[in-house]
Amino acid sequence: MQFGIFIYDGVEPIDLATFGVLSMARRIAPEIAICTIAPHAGPVALANGLKVTADFGIDNAPPCDLVIVTGGPGWTAQAQTPATLDYIRRVHASQRIASVCTGGMILAASGVLDNGPATTKREVVPPETSPIEVMRATYPQIDVRETMLVDTGTVVTGGGVSLCIDTTLHLIADMLGQQVADETARIMEYQRAWRANREGFAPVLIAE
Repeated sequence: MQFGIFIYDGVEPIDLATFGVLSMARRIAPEIAICTIAPHAGPVALANGLKVTADFGIDNAPPCDLVIVTGGPGWTAQAQTPATLDYIRRVHASQRIASVCTGGMILAASGVLDNGPATTKREVVPPETSPIEVMRATYPQIDVRETMLVDTGTVVTGGGVSLCIDTTLHLIADMLGQQVADETARIMEYQRAWRANREGFAPVLIAE
């Protein structure tokens, strides 16, 4: 099962926890394969200095069972980049797609969230504007929800920052079974945090 992680200049490094969770899950489900996809293959400068190498660019990315779009300060540029938005639309047309944190703002800009529920990052450092408020004001055609994640079946949008872990575990449970997700959370020593987040946030919205 192929998972793609979409990254770009300015991604917040914590959002690479999506890759980390899948990496841990491979210990239980070795059929998992993971690749990184960026606007162009090669070096990608994440926020605050970390550099990583994307396996593929959007023009030669392989078909994936799921593509996860990460977030970070660079989302504003990607939300205005036609090639990125076209890639998001192509993925959505034929594959499942998800976002974590402000990756949801890129999905919003592409139009794939129109006429349905979605969420994104909420908490910011003043005087920054909360991305969820930006989504609500900029994209009135989206039913913006303040919840841990929203799953419409073909699109999953997750909340901010470390909730990328919870979103990835949710996706693993849905695609590979709850037992794989539970065991991944156990070996990550994340069981209590996952349970606390599910209890502490608004209920997960699964829309048909």
